[in-house]
Amino acid sequence: MMTSAAKPKELRLNAFYMNCITHQSPGLWRHPRDQTQRYTDLDYWVELARTLERGYFDALFLADVLGVYDVYGRNAEAALRGAVQVPVNDPMLLVPTLAYQTRHLGFGVTSILSYDQPYAFARRMSTLDHLTKGRVGWNVVTGYLDSAARASGRGKQRGHDQRYAVADEYMEVVYKLWEGSWQDDAILRDRDSGIFADPGRIHKIVHEGEYFRLEGYHLSEPSPQRTPVLFQAGSSTRGRAFAARHAECVFIAGNSKTEIARLVSEIRQAAAGHGRDPRDITVFLSAVAIAGRSRAEAQSKLDDYRTYGDVEGALVLQSGWQGIDFGAVPLDNPLSSARETVTQAHDRSDRAPDPRSVRQLAEAATLGGGAPLLLGTASDIADEMQSWLEEADIDGFNLVSAVAPETYVDFVDIVVPELQKRGVYKRDYRSGTLREKLGDRPRLHASHPAARFRHGN
Repeated sequence: MMTSAAKPKELRLNAFYMNCITHQSPGLWRHPRDQTQRYTDLDYWVELARTLERGYFDALFLADVLGVYDVYGRNAEAALRGAVQVPVNDPMLLVPTLAYQTRHLGFGVTSILSYDQPYAFARRMSTLDHLTKGRVGWNVVTGYLDSAARASGRGKQRGHDQRYAVADEYMEVVYKLWEGSWQDDAILRDRDSGIFADPGRIHKIVHEGEYFRLEGYHLSEPSPQRTPVLFQAGSSTRGRAFAARHAECVFIAGNSKTEIARLVSEIRQAAAGHGRDPRDITVFLSAVAIAGRSRAEAQSKLDDYRTYGDVEGALVLQSGWQGIDFGAVPLDNPLSSARETVTQAHDRSDRAPDPRSVRQLAEAATLGGGAPLLLGTASDIADEMQSWLEEADIDGFNLVSAVAPETYVDFVDIVVPELQKRGVYKRDYRSGTLREKLGDRPRLHASHPAARFRHGN
């Protein structure tokens, strides 16, 4: 609990979810109260969005993946059996309806740039920014599954660091389109003269780079935010460098407050090295919150949830994330021996030694992919959240569901009032776009690399 006399910083919250049956809690779709099998039903998503807005969540953060998890066992059979992020539908198509059914909730949408040309992508994001009235963000992802590369006509992915080199250039292209093609005063809408837009204030973008060539005008007029709020989740050294240069919101994972504090410090220092204000980066930690009116009730929920966990499904995810075929490793082997085979294609953070066995990793990962567990009463969970904010210098949480939407409903009904009572969580939304709600600024900061493409700079 907060002990400092200083005013506590405002806690940020996203719901971390995916347009599929199993996101990061494999096996929990079988729970009798779980409703994820309704993922193809738009009513289900509207109900979820309204619940999150009732709880003043900043955003619904929608993960995504291309390809199937086929590292485990060197095939996709286990992923298909357990619905481990397959089938998975497009997250972008949910956003316009959910924005129409809410007033303030933001939407962080994952799009994997390795398989999406920047010219067409820039228009889709501008369209979403218009339709949501500026409530959209982009989770910038380079991808990590070779199955996606094969399905997209390539033999395999580019190397890890090369993917980030491509991503840096990709960002430059979309920044030019979003920030530099149309001037702020290009739209006239002059009925009398018949001039809708001034061609002299609309500029053709010409880009000749190592990976991309482009000559053309951005097809959308300036949207409320122009560039969407930029999320990024890279945890490798190269990924953190990319985040420090481009990201406004960084999503990290880990269970050690000391290690997370180190990562946050490195990201903020790297941002300063790019001339950015380190506090312009909002850091979210992945976590699972299981709340009860009493500790016994919360523990009972956890015990119940654990009985549905799918160990094999957890290893399917871990194999894909870490580049290790855990199907070929005995369950009681130490993780250290398995990780000697990790490939450099995967965006994983520098790890401290992990004393667990493969079985222990899998059992922990059946709930939220092994994210920190926040368990107990409203007071217990609020204490732990504030502890993370103080000790690890994070700004908020990406909350993963166990049983959906129950996990989020319980959090909104049980924990949110306690956070509000403590003065660490908002009682109403700020007005404006997602960027304004997160930081009072309608456009990217002048120190951000995108700003140099604006006219007048």
